[in-house]
Amino acid sequence: MITGYCADGTAVVLSAAEPPESLRSDIIWLDLVEPTKAEDLMMEKLLGISIPTRDDLKDIEPSSRLYVEESAVFMTASLVFRSATEIPGLTDVGFILSGGRLVTIRYAEPRSFALFKASMHRFPGNCRNGAVVLTRLLEAIADRTAEILEEAVIKIDDLSMAVFGDKAAGKRRPPHFLEARLRDVAGHHRLVAKTRDSLASLSRLLTFVYTVPDVQGDKDTRELCRSISRDIQSLSEHAGFISGNITFLLDASLGLINVEQNAIIKIFSIASVVLLPPTLVASVYGMNFRVMPELEWQLGYPWALAAMVISAVIPFFFFRWKGWL
Repeated sequence: MITGYCADGTAVVLSAAEPPESLRSDIIWLDLVEPTKAEDLMMEKLLGISIPTRDDLKDIEPSSRLYVEESAVFMTASLVFRSATEIPGLTDVGFILSGGRLVTIRYAEPRSFALFKASMHRFPGNCRNGAVVLTRLLEAIADRTAEILEEAVIKIDDLSMAVFGDKAAGKRRPPHFLEARLRDVAGHHRLVAKTRDSLASLSRLLTFVYTVPDVQGDKDTRELCRSISRDIQSLSEHAGFISGNITFLLDASLGLINVEQNAIIKIFSIASVVLLPPTLVASVYGMNFRVMPELEWQLGYPWALAAMVISAVIPFFFFRWKGWL
């Protein structure tokens, strides 16, 4: 699907079934969402440039992601999508500046694009060419990335309270509670790791964008690009801080699991020690010797039971006195 956008946010759908002879002059942004081969060919004919394929966007070498070819600037960035789900991911998005227009090629729906489209009408006068649209779009992507990190911080705080707060309040955790929390920690780590990769990709792209002549020739666009770069740097540092908190939460959860397992083992160990003296008494009186005076004793049986109880109670209270129970 190909959609063209004017400076005021007006959308124009372009179809490969009825290709136009030429593009309208007021279209400053062309958004290609999962374009077909026919749509790629149509755009290459209308723009006079080569449209990168999905495989081209996946290349990780900087020379394949940021380059200039025949006066057109080609850029690729990795953006986070499905951030609200359990399996967030990265999608490679292509950005092309050609003929005063911005062309984007993507095979997913990052929420930042929908947010930017909804806000285009707020600055119609400023979106006068593709370079301005690109910087404004990158600003929306940076803002959305900040929202993802803020949501991650809130969820991690809630998870931290779940791990530490219930125990402090004296509540007994259900079985396998901490094991389930480990899966939550893994999910948050995956999201933050994807976000950090996206921020690194955006940082390289912005460094390249800053050198583009269309950006350098416009003071406002150049300053906005510099401001976004600072925001990306701050977000990268914040993502690193969040990643450190997640690592601490992971280590703490594993430590609590070990503590609970050690407590269970301690109970079994103490139980075996407490039951050892009664077992010894019972084994003594269970021997089959011919001469055993207690066998003829009328109080022998109650005495043996009392000896076993006393031999079990004394170690129990000794452990309580030592604070091991």
